[in-house]
Amino acid sequence: MKYMWSKARIAKYILPIILKDRKEGQWYVEPFCGGCNSLDKVTGRRIGNDSNEYLIAMFKALGNGWMPPELVTEEEYNRVKNNRDENKSLTGFVGFNATFGSKWFGGYARPRKNGDDRDGVCGKLALEKQAPFLEGVIFHSGSYDAFPIPSNSIIYCDPPYSGTTGYRDKFDHAKFWQWCREKKTEGHTVFVSEYNAPEDFTCVWSGEQMTTVSQGKGKKAIEKLFTI
Repeated sequence: MKYMWSKARIAKYILPIILKDRKEGQWYVEPFCGGCNSLDKVTGRRIGNDSNEYLIAMFKALGNGWMPPELVTEEEYNRVKNNRDENKSLTGFVGFNATFGSKWFGGYARPRKNGDDRDGVCGKLALEKQAPFLEGVIFHSGSYDAFPIPSNSIIYCDPPYSGTTGYRDKFDHAKFWQWCREKKTEGHTVFVSEYNAPEDFTCVWSGEQMTTVSQGKGKKAIEKLFTI
C-alpha cells in the first residue's frame, strides 16, 4: 500500500532479524502497522493495530472482499475528506492513496504533467496485490497500549519518530519506551524502528535510507532497529 512511512524498503533487512528465533505458533504483533508493508511479509499468527481507525476499517473491508475505486477525482477526494465517517473504509483508501506524497489527506494528487492519470489506479492495484498476504490478520484500531497482546509475542514497533512531523496526534515518546520495557518484562520480544533510542536499548541493525520530504525531495537518514 502507498504509505508515507512505509518500511517496505527495509523489510528484507529487518524481518530476518526480528523473526530469527520465532517459535512455531508464536504471535507476531505490530502496534503501529500503518500500511502493513512489513506485516504482509510475515506468515503465521499476526495482529495489526493502528491509531488511524479509517486505515484499519479499510484493511478489514479488504479482508471481506471490498475493493476501492480505480480512480478518485478531486471532487470525490474533497467529498470524502469532509464526510469521513460516511464510509470509513473508503476514507482510509482516499486519505492515503489519492493524496500528495501518500500523506494523510495531504492534498489531492493531481495527474502528472505527462498525462499519467493513474494515481488512484496504482493505489488500487497495490492493494489488490497486497490483500491476499493479509488474510488471517487480526486488526485492531486504537492506541498501541490499549489492545490485547497474546503472551510471549514478538512485538515490532514502528512508532512516530522523535523529531519528525506529519502525525495527527502528539506522541509521548518517554511513555512509549517505558511501555516497551514493561512488555519485555512480561515476556515478550520487543523490536523498535527509530533513529535513536534510550541507552538500555541495543541497536541490532542500521542502514542509510532516503526519507521523503516536501516538494518531492528527499534526504538521507540512518534507520535503526533496536531491541531490549
